[in-house]
Amino acid sequence: MAGCELPEIFKYLMILATPKVKSMGRMHARRKGRSGSRKPLRIEKPEWVEMSEEEIINKILELAKEGYSQAMIGTVLRDQYGVPDVKLMTGKSIGKILKERGMASLLPEDLMALMKKAVKINAHLQNHPEDLGNRRGLQLVEAKIRRLVKYYKRVGKLSADWKYSLKEAELLVK
Repeated sequence: MAGCELPEIFKYLMILATPKVKSMGRMHARRKGRSGSRKPLRIEKPEWVEMSEEEIINKILELAKEGYSQAMIGTVLRDQYGVPDVKLMTGKSIGKILKERGMASLLPEDLMALMKKAVKINAHLQNHPEDLGNRRGLQLVEAKIRRLVKYYKRVGKLSADWKYSLKEAELLVK
């Protein structure tokens, strides 16, 4: 067995069969979730996509004008128009396309989603002030917001004097 070499396909299958590295724990929970799917490795444009690069960009701009978020634009293009990956087809991400055309939102999408969540929880707490579980939930969401704001200030996506407050978030969300 010392001189026995495995064929290339078996080496490849052994690499695929190796278990994932242990995942990190969740931020505000005691569990360790695992993602079950990954995007397929693809480096060239698929031939079966019927839309051209220009049509995809025009559809992105049209959906953005209708008020869709970047994530929803990608989902609509995938599910309704058969575009598997915008970046693969155009060479640019949806966010970069919108930024070039001056249609990007002022705040990052993930920060805006967390602020919407905080506003909804706060509205619930106005009607149910003794709901301690949701009061704790609001604290956790606001902690995530502050952490994200600190990151976006560091990388320059937010100005250094931008501050989060729940009242400002209510105005921005509505």
